[in-house]
Amino acid sequence: MTRTLQLALATFRPRRAVPGQGLFDPSVTRMRVWPTDLDLYRHVNNGVYLQCMDVARSNFLADLGSFGALNERGWYPVVAAQTIKYRRSLTLGQRFDITTTVLGWDARVVYLDQSFSRGGEHVARGVVAGRFLARDGVRVPAPDVVALLEGPVASPALPEDVATWARAVDVAAR
Repeated sequence: MTRTLQLALATFRPRRAVPGQGLFDPSVTRMRVWPTDLDLYRHVNNGVYLQCMDVARSNFLADLGSFGALNERGWYPVVAAQTIKYRRSLTLGQRFDITTTVLGWDARVVYLDQSFSRGGEHVARGVVAGRFLARDGVRVPAPDVVALLEGPVASPALPEDVATWARAVDVAAR
């Protein structure tokens, strides 16, 4: 199955909400490496990792049971910035997990950690600054999205490496 089709299914036919899943609980997406994921060097192409992260973020929202509430308001997620660090390669047929967790947010974006693992071994780590837009293109403040999904709660302090990265890529700037 291509990752594009997988993302479409995760978005338009999302998996069921996980009872009791909270905003700060990890969401795990299990995948397998397909032939179409490979590059000429027979390992997963770097761009495919980003597509897998898209699928895992849709699954995260599904686990929260948030698609209905977001759709009612006409809000949808977009990536404002992302970075990824690779530690190990993934190759044909291997199963792997992506664990998505919320790190915190500021006035504009929600920061997510997306860690890839294979059999308990760390493979890669992505950090994403996600923003929500309304159908009319207006940016939705991150605290409004958090309040909708979890209720009014304060953001935890971002890990220093993520805060440094956020400042460097200036995702909070207009």
